[in-house]
Amino acid sequence: MPEATVDQVATGVPGTVEEVVDRLRGIGAGLPPGDGVAVFSRLYLTVTEAVRDHLGGRYFADPPAVAELDVIFAGRYLLAVAADTAGQEPPASWRPLFDRRAHPGVHPLQFGLAGMNAHIQHDLPLAVIDTCHRRNCTPADLEEDYHRINDVLADTEALAREQLMPGPDPLERAEPLTHLLGTWSVQAAREGAWAAVQALWELRGLPTAARAFAAVLDTSVGLLSRALLLPLGGPAVGAGPTGGAAPTAGARPVAIAVPRSAGGG
Repeated sequence: MPEATVDQVATGVPGTVEEVVDRLRGIGAGLPPGDGVAVFSRLYLTVTEAVRDHLGGRYFADPPAVAELDVIFAGRYLLAVAADTAGQEPPASWRPLFDRRAHPGVHPLQFGLAGMNAHIQHDLPLAVIDTCHRRNCTPADLEEDYHRINDVLADTEALAREQLMPGPDPLERAEPLTHLLGTWSVQAAREGAWAAVQALWELRGLPTAARAFAAVLDTSVGLLSRALLLPLGGPAVGAGPTGGAAPTAGARPVAIAVPRSAGGG
């Protein structure tokens, strides 16, 4: 049987967390290793696997709700991939990553930052609101588990430095990346996204205002992602033939920090 193409694995909305894992694995495998979308997909895959591994125990107060949120959340990224493969424009928050995915002067760390920025700052608030509507609950009902996910991400954040930070890169290239990573925080970004959730929930009875808020959020997050993808120079020393970072043996890509300044985060 021929290997599935990226558009085949990205099309449609997943039904389970395991299906999300399969879709992300397929996207990462179907693209060149240094492609920016592949880089982010591998990072996102590791985060999703970590959340999945905590669903079977007592870590989350409401595992079914977390699983549903995870699927709805992932669906927004998969729809962005599907739009791009169909020759359509993805949301403004995702456009910079797809536009610069093959730029030789953008480091894999930057692709990861831009993807996490778009997904957390834009997709996550909308996914929480969608989950509340589907489950007939309020954001407060999801808040405890929302913050527990922060701890899952924190457990894996240190590996991001090993996986995506340059090793033998010239100092002039490594230094700005070190500064970029040290300035950002997943937890701070998710707190900013939670503030957006609260604003959208208050606007639920005003659909025109809610749509306007979401549109501004989409645009502003996209502007920040474009700034994060500003080329820092040529391909990294030690990078593979695609321009991506040479993988560390045994290392797995993980979630990385997102900007404190975005969306109040």
